[in-house]
Amino acid sequence: MTEIGTDVVLMKETASGVFLVTINRPDRRNALNFEIKTRLAEILETLDHDPAVRVIVLTGANKCFVAGTDLGEMASMTPTDHTILVTDRVFTVMRRCSKPLIAAVEGFALGGGCEIALACDMIVAGEGAKFALPEVRVGVMPGAGGTQRLLRTIGKYLTMRMVLTGEHIGAREAFSMGFLSLVTSDGSALQGALDLADKIVAMPPLAIKAIKEVMQIGGDASLETALLLERKAFQVLFDSQDQSEGMRAFMEKRTPEFSGH
Repeated sequence: MTEIGTDVVLMKETASGVFLVTINRPDRRNALNFEIKTRLAEILETLDHDPAVRVIVLTGANKCFVAGTDLGEMASMTPTDHTILVTDRVFTVMRRCSKPLIAAVEGFALGGGCEIALACDMIVAGEGAKFALPEVRVGVMPGAGGTQRLLRTIGKYLTMRMVLTGEHIGAREAFSMGFLSLVTSDGSALQGALDLADKIVAMPPLAIKAIKEVMQIGGDASLETALLLERKAFQVLFDSQDQSEGMRAFMEKRTPEFSGH
């Protein structure tokens, strides 16, 4: 597919079912402004509703993920501005997205950029990547899920360290914290993310959708509720053609041909 989208957000199909979305504002290290967040939300929403899309990979142009939010735009905003403009809509779209989202991070993922990465299902980072939630240094705090997603990912004490100091965390340390899915050599994060996406595309679509739904809802539910949800989804999959094909192919020692039914 030809690369399409606005200049600040680009989208193209890289393989069957894998779509790459690139935040493209390299002169500002892809700093988020309202235009980027609006277009990113629109593109992700479109991809989520497209049955041809299996996995979405999100990255930043010119060897940088997103070096934060555009403070020049944000500095004069009021609480009312944030409410009227719905500046966090892109994060709502990402939270509700039914397709696996993989962040491919090189360079900086700071502030809103770190929150964008945290809103994805997996994060692949080059070993030189830096992550931070430095909002406290300019008199505010993370406001698009940073504190809550990080808390649920790495726990209270490491989260408090990051959000109260704003310090940068390298990829290797972030991986040891349980923050990342995979660390690659510098310059290889995108390829690592695309390789993961290809592996997911080879899996049965119904099972992938069910797994993501259970993980999304279960993470904020009681253990009892989450276990019931998991069991129900497990049972429902036994009524699918893909379950029958997958188990039959395993016993026959051949590659399964999944149909998504």
